[in-house]
Amino acid sequence: MELDSALTIPPTPPRNLFPLTWVNLSGNLILAYQSLGVVYGDLSTSPLYVYTSTLIGNLEDHQNEEAIFGACSLIFWTLTLIPLCKYVFILLAADDNGEGGTFALYSLLCRHANFSLLPNQQASDEELSAYRYGPSTHSNVSLLKRFLEKQKRPRTGLLIVVLFGSSMVIGDGVLTSAIAVMSSLPGLQYSGKKLTKGALLLLACVILISLFALQHIGTHKVAFMFAPIVMLWLISIFCVGLYNIIHWNPKVLSAIYPYYIIKFFRETGRDGWISLGGILLSITGTEAMYADLGHFTAVSIRLAFVFAIYPCLVVQYMGQAAFLSRNLHSIPNSFFESIPDPVFWPIFVVATLSAVVGSQATITATFSVIKQCQALGCFPRVKIVHTSKHIYGQIYIPEINWMLMILTLSVTIGFQDTTLIGNAYGLATATLMFITTFLVALVITFVWQKSIWISGMFLLFFGIIEGAYLSAALMKVPQGGWVPLVLSFIFMMIMYIWHYGMRLKYNFDMHNKVPLQWLLGLGPSLGIVRVPGIGLIYTELATGIPAIFSHFVTNLPAFHKVLVFICVKSVPVPYVSSDERFVVGRVCPRPYRMYRCIVRYGYKDIQRDDGDFENQLIQSLAEFIHMEAGEPEFCSSEGSFDGRMMVTRLSSIQSGSTIIATEIEDCSESSSVQSSKSSALLSLRSVYDDENPPVRKQHIRFHLPANRIMDSAIQEELMDLIVAKEAGFAYIMGHSYVKARRSSSCFKKFVIDVGYTFLRKNCRGPSVDLNIPHINLIEVGMIYYV
Repeated sequence: MELDSALTIPPTPPRNLFPLTWVNLSGNLILAYQSLGVVYGDLSTSPLYVYTSTLIGNLEDHQNEEAIFGACSLIFWTLTLIPLCKYVFILLAADDNGEGGTFALYSLLCRHANFSLLPNQQASDEELSAYRYGPSTHSNVSLLKRFLEKQKRPRTGLLIVVLFGSSMVIGDGVLTSAIAVMSSLPGLQYSGKKLTKGALLLLACVILISLFALQHIGTHKVAFMFAPIVMLWLISIFCVGLYNIIHWNPKVLSAIYPYYIIKFFRETGRDGWISLGGILLSITGTEAMYADLGHFTAVSIRLAFVFAIYPCLVVQYMGQAAFLSRNLHSIPNSFFESIPDPVFWPIFVVATLSAVVGSQATITATFSVIKQCQALGCFPRVKIVHTSKHIYGQIYIPEINWMLMILTLSVTIGFQDTTLIGNAYGLATATLMFITTFLVALVITFVWQKSIWISGMFLLFFGIIEGAYLSAALMKVPQGGWVPLVLSFIFMMIMYIWHYGMRLKYNFDMHNKVPLQWLLGLGPSLGIVRVPGIGLIYTELATGIPAIFSHFVTNLPAFHKVLVFICVKSVPVPYVSSDERFVVGRVCPRPYRMYRCIVRYGYKDIQRDDGDFENQLIQSLAEFIHMEAGEPEFCSSEGSFDGRMMVTRLSSIQSGSTIIATEIEDCSESSSVQSSKSSALLSLRSVYDDENPPVRKQHIRFHLPANRIMDSAIQEELMDLIVAKEAGFAYIMGHSYVKARRSSSCFKKFVIDVGYTFLRKNCRGPSVDLNIPHINLIEVGMIYYV
């Protein structure tokens, strides 16, 4: 596919990267306030269980003031180096036009280094304005880039790493909710009102069910509901921590010196190394700062962390260490016992509510990751509800929400112990951070175009730190650490099987395209009756004619006067502007009235979000006809044509230079239904939805400008297009069945015939996903032997 190289569109600034000026400072402050309830709930509640998870177990023989100061020093430097230095100052700058997460990094690499395995998603020839970086200027980087692009195994390995990291995010969503709620309930035992273990477990399950039941109201409302709770929680832990430092042991301030870390490992040895899994829990939820970037802005997330989260956590951890240095017997329930008695109950209530809020960060991140995976062809189609009209990144996925709830309840009931859940949670966090560091190192080289040495230094520095935590977490695999591995493996297999099946299906379409010569030999009538109307034939092919089209021509007595092959294409950018969405070209010479339209969406776009897809399509086709006539070397003649494509810009269309659009009263689609009946297509299988008939919000009628002089052939083609539009649309899709060939291996037969078939039957259909009106839908069955 080629685009008009002369058509250049000025680059637009990234959607979510607002400079910090007085004009938008208030907006960023509001978003920073909201981020407290969505992004930082998990990170801010980590003091509930960090010291208990660290000092109980392997360090029971080393519980003294020096060990506590060493643990405090480890927590301080871990918070400083990873969340503050790595995420706030480096990683938040590695956004994909305002979007964050593992797949955002992968999409950056795919479009700057062509690492994608799906041909339909390789958009290197489309030069969207969102592609902000040019070719690399470093010769060593260029050599490495060309080597990796030619080798399939490294690209496959990169995809597996990304899928595994995305699966870890989903595992985080399960474990965060479980440990956050379970860690807030032991305070009831300390309060003097002893509850049985079963009663605490029942209460935890009720809280978890209530949390997931709230998700449907949307991130915006949840943020305003939860943000005051987290703000009150931060004030509480800051005040309690400051009181404990002054009252119990002011010497704890010296724990910021790294000397205590060296002394800690010298005295504890291997036991201290294993205890790093507990220290790691102090930064759980950090990945949400990057994964939830699409819901907020980088500036707002930075403001919230630097001026609220970081100082409050540092003071709280130091205060808790000061208390424990004088009360070693309180280590099993360190946080609640460090609270002064007069304020115990208010802080206990706030702690319980904050623990519930702590789950929100990873739940929101899970929704974002699933949306990105689905858009890039790596996850089965699910229902995505956009909960905000202003911020498209705020979404809710019902199926994933209830699946997370079931898995969280299973983990909570199965373990009933925060230590075991903490072991699992720590491994998931360490693995995800290590994968993110690896991907950012590639982004530094291939996207930011920095020297390999800079990328290597970044990978080496943070890789050593996170590798140490990961090695400690791996030692706890038998004690609960196996849970995120199992969950990630299951979700990664789902993603890879779906991706593998989609890739095989696409390759089948590519190798079984209808020869153009055969179609041209049929003549403009295609050997059948051409009736009024527009047939939209959906295909995954960006070039060529799909094999499914030959079924129509050879078996139907009639077909529509105007045919448009629609290819809905997900490109590795978050958003595609309306001026760059439609790419239009011809399939056959002008008398055939056959066109191709590639509709491009970013992985965060709402497909057909304005309910005016057909009108925009007609305008794009008309603009293409007008643009084509203005370029003689591009123009198609009666006997031949140039198959190049053009980007049609709606901003130029709306000026009324080609056709005039007039909005008339709201009407139903009865006219389209009648036209589809009169087009002699009733012999095909139509799908009707009588309970929810589609209703258009507006109806637009097109006509040619009266004072414009144009070529008679162009005028005739535009009139045919307008008349066909008034006759109505029919939507034609393939109802495909993918099966492995008989000669395939047993493993491939199991993956395709069992795994992929099961996922396809239980996911949303493509017509539902594209919001195609069922009453005008025609499905054609076809078997793919791959």
